[in-house]
Amino acid sequence: MPSMRPVLTTHYPSLVAVRWASKKSGGSSKNLGGRSPGKRYGFKKVEGAFVHAGNILATQRLIRWHPGAHVGMGRNKTLYALEDGIVRYTKEVYVPPPRSSESRDVICQLPKGAVLYKTFISVVPTTEVGSFKLVNML
Repeated sequence: MPSMRPVLTTHYPSLVAVRWASKKSGGSSKNLGGRSPGKRYGFKKVEGAFVHAGNILATQRLIRWHPGAHVGMGRNKTLYALEDGIVRYTKEVYVPPPRSSESRDVICQLPKGAVLYKTFISVVPTTEVGSFKLVNML
């Protein structure tokens, strides 16, 4: 007599609950560069402007403008006025000294007949008009 075993084959639908995330996962973001504010490099005083001694004339990362007469250069290449006066911008022909690295690297790559210029910022000193004699005596 064959044994009658009960066969447990019940097919209930599986109750698997799928739970979605209530918050987005805070993944890493890699391209966040370029959002920093600008450094505000450039010239600060225009041609013909009156400046006092110590006024900043230009800020720069590389040497774009060179100090001329009565202009100093700080450690971070900032140009500032050494005297009270009027700002002047001039372009002068630049001829690098022979056998220098500039003449080997730069001049060889230029087309024939090209001329190099450097821009200088100078301050033309002005005398004070209408100053009091008592102030000068101190």
